[in-house]
Amino acid sequence: MGERVYYLDHAAATPCDPRVIEAMRPYFSDVFYNPSASYAGGRAAREALESARSIVAGIIGAKPYDIVFTAGATESINLAFRGVLSGGGKAVISAVEHVAVRRVVENYPHSVAKVDTRGLIDQDDLREQIDDETVLVSVVLADNEFGTVQPLSAVARLLKDIREDRRTRGVVTPLYFYTDASQGQSLLDLGVSRLGVDMMTLNSGKCYGPKQVGALWLKPSVRVQPLVEGGGQERGLRGGTENVAGAVGFAEALRLVQAERHDEAKRLGAIKKQLVDTLSALVPDIVFDGHPKRSLPGHIHMHVDGLDAERVVFHLDTEGVYIATGAACSANKATRLPSLEAVGLTESQADGSLRITLGHLNAAEDVPYTAERIAHAIQTERAL
Repeated sequence: MGERVYYLDHAAATPCDPRVIEAMRPYFSDVFYNPSASYAGGRAAREALESARSIVAGIIGAKPYDIVFTAGATESINLAFRGVLSGGGKAVISAVEHVAVRRVVENYPHSVAKVDTRGLIDQDDLREQIDDETVLVSVVLADNEFGTVQPLSAVARLLKDIREDRRTRGVVTPLYFYTDASQGQSLLDLGVSRLGVDMMTLNSGKCYGPKQVGALWLKPSVRVQPLVEGGGQERGLRGGTENVAGAVGFAEALRLVQAERHDEAKRLGAIKKQLVDTLSALVPDIVFDGHPKRSLPGHIHMHVDGLDAERVVFHLDTEGVYIATGAACSANKATRLPSLEAVGLTESQADGSLRITLGHLNAAEDVPYTAERIAHAIQTERAL
């Protein structure tokens, strides 16, 4: 591309960390073997695969056997939802779930629990949505639009009370708690026991690892049906020769971001504050959405009422500044994201929404230039 790019869309994709690439390198050429093979090369590949599984499991406080590697977060989501709901029952999801969750749950009876204007789950409404036929509740760890961090442990306590009530009434329907941790996995604690969840999706492509690699953690008590039939790999839940290089890269990426997350959160928080303060001064009527405290340190969601945000993004593209109008998976659908409506934005506010997500490629010294370019693009669009 030649000219410098200022990338402010890490929620959509992250660059592969050079340390991750180096960790993966041997498994593309030297240890390329099928991990199901019984000879020495196959055993070496299997050892690398299981080591990666153990690393991921250790980070989230789980047993290696309960980690299922998948081809990205979307497959992990499908395995969780289809695997549980194919046996019957209903689901309840939060109003700020990723589009992948929304799409798969459309195939089953479900309802949507409200969030407040800051994007936090309404626990009273969630409780109202759950009945004796509900088998799955999904609340994202941190949503990809606003970066609002959800109180999963509080939701887990609510579900524990519901399970206890069911037991006293003789209701045997299981109730599972699922979370998609893709956005929060680089900066938040992933301890599954502390969060109180029964299933968790992880995504390599959102933590500086290779794309199309992910995982689903399943609590031992959770029973799901296979999504991909094959040769019995991944506990028989996900057939096909395992992506050893991808699993190794994912494990290393997750290990690195978790080891460095406290320092990175502090660094990104400072850049975020600088960028918000600068944009506020340059565009007085800009409004910042999401929770002021319970938010990922690199997420900035903002809107200007009446703005054509898509034209702003196109204009910035020509200047090498990459930001988003919303989630990348929905940005080209010419429809408004349900999460924007869920927090109470009007149509004109939603159409004027922009998202900045910071990460490894951002530095404090770039803030004056990127903020000035964003402000200029907004002013240019409004002058049309």
